[in-house]
Amino acid sequence: MASGVAVSAAIKVLSDMKAKSSTHTRGGKKVVLSRLREDQENIVLEEGKEVLVGDVGQGGGDPYTTFVRRCRTDGRYTLYDATCETKERKKEDLGFIFWVPESVPLKSKMVYASSKDAMKKKLTGIEYELRANCYEAVKDCCTLAEPGDSTVMSLEGKPL
Repeated sequence: MASGVAVSAAIKVLSDMKAKSSTHTRGGKKVVLSRLREDQENIVLEEGKEVLVGDVGQGGGDPYTTFVRRCRTDGRYTLYDATCETKERKKEDLGFIFWVPESVPLKSKMVYASSKDAMKKKLTGIEYELRANCYEAVKDCCTLAEPGDSTVMSLEGKPL
């Protein structure tokens, strides 16, 4: 907590999502967004902006596209439960997406950056991290794949 920002309020929901990611029942969360509160003293959840597992494929559209659409102008910390397929199996991996676009004021960028590690330390078991500051870096879910990782054949049902 080098930035002095409290992260405890958002951690419970994010940790619950992590614990339930293997069950994937309707109502479970696929994407959860959190952000700095306006006073920049706490990280809070974006209520009502999560993407639920049951929404995916039932008129809810692509969960990654929905995520991108919901965080285009302000900074966000996101826990994303990605579905990927390898040659051996289909699996779910939890990822941490750090999104702070260029349009965010400099002071806010600094607070987001200095709070990121404190947030990640409380979220053990994260399989991957994506840091992005422009739309090009997040526009397609294929950016979640590790460069050069030939074992992943598809992400969110999209071939790589």
